[in-house]
Amino acid sequence: MHIFEAFLNRSNVVILDGALATEIERQGEDLRHKLWSAKLLIENPSLIKAVHKEYLISGADVITTCSYQATFQGFQELSIGKEEAKKLLLDSSKIAIEARHELIAENKLRDPFPLIASSIGPYGAYLANGSEYRGDYGKTVDELISFHRERLECLMKSNVDLFACETIPCSEEAKAFIKLLSEYPDSNAWITFTCKDESHISSGELFERCVSLANASQQVIAVGVNCSNPAFVDSLIKIAKRVTDKLIVVYPNKGETWDSMNHRWMPGTESVNLVDAAVLWHKSGARLIGGCCRTSPADIAALCAKLKHLQ
Repeated sequence: MHIFEAFLNRSNVVILDGALATEIERQGEDLRHKLWSAKLLIENPSLIKAVHKEYLISGADVITTCSYQATFQGFQELSIGKEEAKKLLLDSSKIAIEARHELIAENKLRDPFPLIASSIGPYGAYLANGSEYRGDYGKTVDELISFHRERLECLMKSNVDLFACETIPCSEEAKAFIKLLSEYPDSNAWITFTCKDESHISSGELFERCVSLANASQQVIAVGVNCSNPAFVDSLIKIAKRVTDKLIVVYPNKGETWDSMNHRWMPGTESVNLVDAAVLWHKSGARLIGGCCRTSPADIAALCAKLKHLQ
């Protein structure tokens, strides 16, 4: 059975969660830190669990773990040893699994029960310099495989349902993930790219070419775009539909512009109506739909209310 089959049979859509980090910030945490939201794995794991529960109660079919910026290399730079780093990585999955289990025990979730996706961010997230929106870190496929391997091996032991290889800015990193995933034939993953316009990923490469790379992988069950301007998404869905029969996954930002040099959202930049846009994305062929930066549990509840009644 396809991992998403029960959800698609129910309502022809899978609702993803929204932003974790910006929701944590909204609740008062300062994430101006190289580990970003992953610092809460050390400082405040209960808040991570609380946000996961908010998204689950809002109706999300998939929640994504707080591991996007959690890497062995990043922990090492903070003098966190390998064994403690492994524990923190596994904790990211444990927290999400516990959130789901507790709500099931309280009869607040219904079958089909939500899935847990372990977030694996790009090399640029570790650099914490905005390069996941440029793809200009100059690493070969083999170097990127070496960077990601140990983290992926650790998270493979965490009993999550699938992996979210997300915010990928260049084809070399997509190739690295595809090769690594092939070493685990029973794994399931989605790959999503950051995009600079209606047809190119952040590195300037054609989105169509990158989707074709993912289409060749047996482990990649969905491909699409995240953490990008929602104005680009409908065009990107239509491009993906031309070159893949895999599920199309989209979870863009709300439309504001991020100033990576000053680490802030630019005041006065556009914010879209996510629900209205998502109806169009569903019509164009997207089946996994959620939100990234600046989206909230309220946005996901609104998506559920609208999209789970479309066929």
